[in-house]
Amino acid sequence: MTTRRTEPRRVLITGASRGLGHAMAEEFARLGHVVIGCGRSHKPLEALQARLGAPHRFDVVDVADDAAVKAWAADVLESHGTPDLLLNNAALMNRNAPLWKVPAREFDSVIDVNIKGTANVLRHFVPAMVKAGRGVIVNFSSGWGRAVDAEVAPYCATKWAIEGLTRALALELPAGMAAVPLNPGIIDTAMLRSCFGEGAGGYPGPEEWARQAVPFLLALGPRHNGKPLTVE
Repeated sequence: MTTRRTEPRRVLITGASRGLGHAMAEEFARLGHVVIGCGRSHKPLEALQARLGAPHRFDVVDVADDAAVKAWAADVLESHGTPDLLLNNAALMNRNAPLWKVPAREFDSVIDVNIKGTANVLRHFVPAMVKAGRGVIVNFSSGWGRAVDAEVAPYCATKWAIEGLTRALALELPAGMAAVPLNPGIIDTAMLRSCFGEGAGGYPGPEEWARQAVPFLLALGPRHNGKPLTVE
């Protein structure tokens, strides 16, 4: 895909404190777009804010906390307006284990961030996008949202849920908008290393991935609504 729009866009990214979210924030900003991000780790977000400066905005928000997301969304919509591109990227991975050995608390955390967190962000930002009649929503899925593997059952369950949730959402949006479930591909992140160990080093890192993925994301539009896509 090639990017057709060149004017600055407002890009909202969850999970911006590390990994893909952090790399995307840097790349979108480098290309002249305004980035609004959140995450749960204060220091990385503070450093990102200091480095990129205004009008970019980064806040500590736990997407699993609906009240916190509601307050954050209200503030962001007032200060920056409606996002043009909303990237639900925040996610947790369970530690490798057979499903019956995953502690209930860990299972709940994966569900709360990966599914409920995505829904919370949609609940408080999509109405403004619908009112504006424009915008692209990308909910990050995974190869494990379309296939499965042993010892990552909770994560697989959440990403399969994201696929279904996003494709259903696509049917509910007005013309001119799009919702896309996106498999980002295999990237050498801390999350991947928790599963693959040193084997993750054979894959591109977040910064290299972002240089290819960001133009891909900027090229998405209404014609992609409801289509499961993959960053090649």
